[in-house]
Amino acid sequence: MPALHEVLGDRDTRTAVRGYGPGTAPTGVIPQQRTAPTELAAPALDAPALEVAEERSPVDMAWERFTTSHCTQAREQLILNYVPLVMAVAGRIGMRLPATVEHADLVSYGMFGLIDAIEKYRTDRAVKFESYASSRIRGAIIDELRAMDWVPRSVRTKARAVDRAYGELEATLHRAPTEVEVAERLELPVGELRAVYSQLASVNIAALDELLAGSDDRPGAATLADTLGDRRAQDPAGSVEAQETKYLLSRAIECLGERERLVVVLYYYESMTLAEIGRVLGVTESRISQIHTAAMGRLRTRLRDAEHA
Repeated sequence: MPALHEVLGDRDTRTAVRGYGPGTAPTGVIPQQRTAPTELAAPALDAPALEVAEERSPVDMAWERFTTSHCTQAREQLILNYVPLVMAVAGRIGMRLPATVEHADLVSYGMFGLIDAIEKYRTDRAVKFESYASSRIRGAIIDELRAMDWVPRSVRTKARAVDRAYGELEATLHRAPTEVEVAERLELPVGELRAVYSQLASVNIAALDELLAGSDDRPGAATLADTLGDRRAQDPAGSVEAQETKYLLSRAIECLGERERLVVVLYYYESMTLAEIGRVLGVTESRISQIHTAAMGRLRTRLRDAEHA
C-alpha cells in the first residue's frame, strides 16, 4: 500500500496531518472525543464548598424540642403529623369488624395509643417511630373494643374453636357434622359441648335497628327489623281478599230463596244443627240437608261467576 505522502505529496501530507499528534487520526477517520479548552475548564472547588448543609424537617425539629423540653406545641405538632397513621391502622382493623362499629370511633381509640407512643418513644433507639406507634395504636383500639364487649374473651375463643371444627368437619365429611363428631374433634364430652352451645347462644346478638348490608344512612333505609315477620300483624293482602269474599258472599246469599237463606243463616251464623233447624222450620232433618246442599251449590256457582267477571 503506498504511503500517504506518496499519494498527497509532502506539502499536502503536512497540511492533512497538521494539528494531529502521535496516536491521532484525521477527522472523519476515527471519531474524536471533544475536550473543553483548558482556559474554559471549571476551577477546582475546595472540599468544604462541596459539603451541602442537610436541611432538617419540621418533624425532626419537633421531636428535638419535645424530647428536650416536653414542649406542648411540639407535642401537638407530632400528633397532627401522625394522624394519617392512626387512620390507616383503624382502617385495617375495621375491615374485620361488623358494620355497626364506626370508623370514627376506632380513630378516636387509636389517638390514645398515638399519644401514649409519643410520650414513651425515645429517639435514640434504633426503631422507627411508625413501627413502634403502629403496635401501640393497634393495642389501644383492641383494648377499647374488648372493654366494650360484654361477652368474655373465653366465650369468644370457644366460639372460634367450634366454628373452626365445624368448617373442618364439613370439608372432610361433605355434610353437616353431628354433636358427637364435633365433640370428638374438640376432644370434649358431649355434655360439655352442649354447655358451650348454651354460652354461644348469647354471642351472636344483633340490634333490630341495624342497617342491612348495602343500605345507606338515609331515612327509611332497610333495617333488620324490617325483615322479621310479626305473626300478630294482619296481612294486608289477606285482609283485602277476606273483605272482598264477604262482600261477594253476602250478595250471593241475598240472591237465594227465603228458606235457603234462612237455613244458611241459622247453620253458619247461629251455629244450629240441621235437626234444630228442621224443628224450627217444621220439616225433617233430611229435608234441611237437601236445602243446605242446594244452597251451597248456588252460592258456589255465583262466587265462581263473580271471580271470572
